[in-house]
Amino acid sequence: MLTNSHLAGFAQGRIYAGKLKSICLPGLNCYSCPGSLGSCPVGALQAVLSSAKYQFSFYLFGFFLIIGTVLGRFVCGFLCPFGLIQDLLGRIPFPKKIRTFKGDRGLRLVKYVILAVFVILLPLFLVDAAGGGEPQFCKWICPAGTLEGGVPLLLADSVLRSAAGFLFAWKLLILGIVAALSAVVWRPFCKYLCPLGAVYSLFNGISIYRYAVDGGKCTNCGRCARVCLMSVQPQKEANHPECVRCGECKKACPAGAISSGCLGSFQAPARLAAGKNPSLPR
Repeated sequence: MLTNSHLAGFAQGRIYAGKLKSICLPGLNCYSCPGSLGSCPVGALQAVLSSAKYQFSFYLFGFFLIIGTVLGRFVCGFLCPFGLIQDLLGRIPFPKKIRTFKGDRGLRLVKYVILAVFVILLPLFLVDAAGGGEPQFCKWICPAGTLEGGVPLLLADSVLRSAAGFLFAWKLLILGIVAALSAVVWRPFCKYLCPLGAVYSLFNGISIYRYAVDGGKCTNCGRCARVCLMSVQPQKEANHPECVRCGECKKACPAGAISSGCLGSFQAPARLAAGKNPSLPR
């Protein structure tokens, strides 16, 4: 609500274009959403790469570096609007929810391919005679942009509705598939398609905010792994690249062996796991 509070934009069918729009938001928040006050970092990166004027943006590099090293995929768990939408869809009752399946691990690599191809390579090299390109991920794949930007703008503008063609129909199809899968598979877009999640996953193992398992308390009962919505094993790798810091493992642990917080807040559990003196320096 804070990052999409330009409510007048939904009624007017217009995109907010104030000074705040030059600031990137941490989650996948579409620039074209009428309510959005900021920019999507994935869209901003493509815009920079596809421009003949800019070849590299220290701002975006610094943004990913700071957000990633501080929070990692905590952004995916708590700060991404499209993650919230998938969470709500996941609460729809369904006879059988799918946690994992054959080929699941391989499919999770697709988001890295999308990051490399659609976010970086195509906008960088697929340019016109003037040296300009297009944000290929936003154009062909992003269901968040369709839901947050495309649908509200078309509902408010009859001219845009008359101009909508194959591309919008294709994007609606992708959105429909992701929405339907979200009722069966927890956060399918985050797991398999999101390039922003792919970026933040690279920082999970080194981020300041992280998880830790106290080896002195853990009984290896496996409850944390059974409740993990991202199908990882927290007792073996508490900061797995797929972990979105949802906290379900902490709540499920009967021994209270799992802790989370900033770097200095869990050094004691780390020493316990290593069999060293757990006392913290004064």
